[in-house]
Amino acid sequence: MAGSNKSRRKMREIVFGAIYQFDFNEDKEISSAYLERELSYFSMEAGMKLLTRKYFESILRNRMEIDEIIRKHLMNWTFDRLASIDRNVLRLGTYEIVFESDVPIEVTLNESIDIAKKYGSEQGGKFVNGVLDRIARECASTTKKDL
Repeated sequence: MAGSNKSRRKMREIVFGAIYQFDFNEDKEISSAYLERELSYFSMEAGMKLLTRKYFESILRNRMEIDEIIRKHLMNWTFDRLASIDRNVLRLGTYEIVFESDVPIEVTLNESIDIAKKYGSEQGGKFVNGVLDRIARECASTTKKDL
Protein backbone atom coordinates (compact mmCIF):
# COMPACT_ATOMS: atom_id res chain seq x y z
CA MET A 1 0.00 0.00 0.00
CA ALA A 2 2.77 2.46 0.90
CA GLY A 3 4.34 1.92 -2.53
CA SER A 4 1.02 2.66 -4.17
CA ASN A 5 0.62 5.84 -2.12
CA LYS A 6 4.15 6.88 -3.07
CA SER A 7 3.35 6.26 -6.76
CA ARG A 8 0.16 8.31 -6.48
CA ARG A 9 2.11 11.15 -4.86
CA LYS A 10 4.66 11.06 -7.68
CA MET A 11 1.82 10.91 -10.22
CA ARG A 12 0.23 14.03 -8.73
CA GLU A 13 3.57 15.86 -8.67
CA ILE A 14 4.21 15.03 -12.34
CA VAL A 15 0.71 16.18 -13.31
CA PHE A 16 1.18 19.34 -11.25
CA GLY A 17 4.47 20.05 -13.06
CA ALA A 18 2.91 19.51 -16.47
CA ILE A 19 -0.11 21.75 -15.85
CA TYR A 20 2.21 24.32 -14.27
CA GLN A 21 4.24 24.26 -17.51
CA PHE A 22 1.07 24.66 -19.55
CA ASP A 23 0.04 27.63 -17.41
CA PHE A 24 3.14 29.48 -18.65
CA ASN A 25 3.45 28.42 -22.26
CA GLU A 26 -0.12 27.42 -23.24
CA ASP A 27 1.55 24.81 -25.45
CA LYS A 28 0.19 21.31 -24.99
CA GLU A 29 3.06 19.75 -26.96
CA ILE A 30 5.70 21.22 -24.65
CA SER A 31 3.71 20.30 -21.54
CA SER A 32 3.08 16.76 -22.81
CA ALA A 33 6.78 16.35 -23.58
CA TYR A 34 7.56 17.46 -20.02
CA LEU A 35 5.06 14.94 -18.66
CA GLU A 36 6.55 12.09 -20.73
CA ARG A 37 10.10 13.05 -19.77
CA GLU A 38 9.15 13.02 -16.09
CA LEU A 39 7.40 9.66 -16.47
CA SER A 40 10.55 8.21 -18.04
CA TYR A 41 12.63 9.19 -14.97
CA PHE A 42 10.59 7.17 -12.50
CA SER A 43 9.76 3.50 -12.40
CA MET A 44 6.00 3.46 -12.25
CA GLU A 45 3.47 0.78 -13.09
CA ALA A 46 1.90 1.07 -16.55
CA GLY A 47 -1.50 1.70 -14.95
CA MET A 48 -0.14 4.60 -12.92
CA LYS A 49 1.45 6.10 -16.05
CA LEU A 50 -1.93 5.85 -17.80
CA LEU A 51 -3.58 7.52 -14.82
CA THR A 52 -0.99 10.31 -14.93
CA ARG A 53 -1.74 10.97 -18.60
CA LYS A 54 -5.50 10.79 -17.91
CA TYR A 55 -5.28 13.39 -15.13
CA PHE A 56 -3.22 15.72 -17.34
CA GLU A 57 -5.52 15.40 -20.37
CA SER A 58 -8.67 15.71 -18.27
CA ILE A 59 -7.45 18.79 -16.41
CA LEU A 60 -6.58 20.55 -19.67
CA ARG A 61 -9.88 19.49 -21.28
CA ASN A 62 -11.93 20.70 -18.27
CA ARG A 63 -9.72 23.65 -17.39
CA MET A 64 -12.35 26.36 -17.96
CA GLU A 65 -14.88 24.56 -15.74
CA ILE A 66 -12.24 23.83 -13.08
CA ASP A 67 -11.10 27.47 -13.10
CA GLU A 68 -14.70 28.66 -12.74
CA ILE A 69 -15.22 26.39 -9.72
CA ILE A 70 -12.04 27.79 -8.15
CA ARG A 71 -13.12 31.38 -8.88
CA LYS A 72 -16.46 30.83 -7.11
CA HIS A 73 -14.73 29.53 -3.97
CA LEU A 74 -12.02 32.16 -3.52
CA MET A 75 -12.67 34.48 -0.61
CA ASN A 76 -11.18 37.98 -0.62
CA TRP A 77 -8.97 36.99 -3.56
CA THR A 78 -9.16 37.00 -7.33
CA PHE A 79 -8.16 34.16 -9.63
CA ASP A 80 -5.74 36.40 -11.53
CA ARG A 81 -3.85 37.23 -8.34
CA LEU A 82 -3.20 33.59 -7.46
CA ALA A 83 0.43 32.51 -7.50
CA SER A 84 0.94 30.05 -10.34
CA ILE A 85 1.89 27.29 -7.89
CA ASP A 86 -1.29 27.75 -5.87
CA ARG A 87 -3.46 28.08 -9.01
CA ASN A 88 -2.19 24.80 -10.42
CA VAL A 89 -2.36 22.91 -7.13
CA LEU A 90 -5.97 24.12 -6.89
CA ARG A 91 -6.63 22.91 -10.44
CA LEU A 92 -5.27 19.47 -9.62
CA GLY A 93 -7.16 19.26 -6.32
CA THR A 94 -10.41 20.57 -7.80
CA TYR A 95 -10.16 18.08 -10.65
CA GLU A 96 -9.71 15.22 -8.21
CA ILE A 97 -12.57 16.36 -5.96
CA VAL A 98 -15.04 16.91 -8.80
CA PHE A 99 -14.05 14.40 -11.49
CA GLU A 100 -12.38 11.44 -9.71
CA SER A 101 -15.06 9.55 -7.79
CA ASP A 102 -12.76 7.00 -6.12
CA VAL A 103 -10.31 9.33 -4.34
CA PRO A 104 -11.33 10.29 -0.80
CA ILE A 105 -11.60 14.03 -0.17
CA GLU A 106 -9.17 13.86 2.77
CA VAL A 107 -6.52 12.28 0.53
CA THR A 108 -6.94 15.03 -2.06
CA LEU A 109 -6.73 17.74 0.61
CA ASN A 110 -3.63 16.25 2.25
CA GLU A 111 -1.82 15.66 -1.05
CA SER A 112 -2.68 19.14 -2.34
CA ILE A 113 -1.47 20.81 0.87
CA ASP A 114 1.78 18.83 0.73
CA ILE A 115 2.42 19.74 -2.91
CA ALA A 116 1.62 23.42 -2.25
CA LYS A 117 4.06 23.48 0.69
CA LYS A 118 6.75 21.54 -1.18
CA TYR A 119 6.75 23.80 -4.25
CA GLY A 120 5.43 26.99 -2.70
CA SER A 121 5.07 28.08 0.91
CA GLU A 122 3.51 27.14 4.21
CA GLN A 123 0.94 29.90 3.62
CA GLY A 124 0.20 28.41 0.20
CA GLY A 125 -0.62 25.11 1.87
CA LYS A 126 -3.08 26.79 4.24
CA PHE A 127 -4.62 28.80 1.42
CA VAL A 128 -5.05 25.72 -0.80
CA ASN A 129 -6.57 23.82 2.11
CA GLY A 130 -9.19 26.53 2.71
CA VAL A 131 -10.22 26.81 -0.93
CA LEU A 132 -10.32 23.06 -1.59
CA ASP A 133 -12.26 22.47 1.62
CA ARG A 134 -14.97 24.90 0.43
CA ILE A 135 -14.98 23.25 -3.01
CA ALA A 136 -15.28 19.78 -1.46
CA ARG A 137 -18.22 20.85 0.74
CA GLU A 138 -20.15 22.35 -2.17
CA CYS A 139 -19.06 20.38 -5.24
CA ALA A 140 -18.14 16.83 -4.20
CA SER A 141 -20.72 14.15 -4.88
CA THR A 142 -22.60 12.64 -1.95
CA THR A 143 -20.96 9.25 -2.56
CA LYS A 144 -17.53 10.89 -2.57
CA LYS A 145 -18.25 12.53 0.80
CA ASP A 146 -18.89 9.05 2.20
CA LEU A 147 -15.53 7.59 1.08
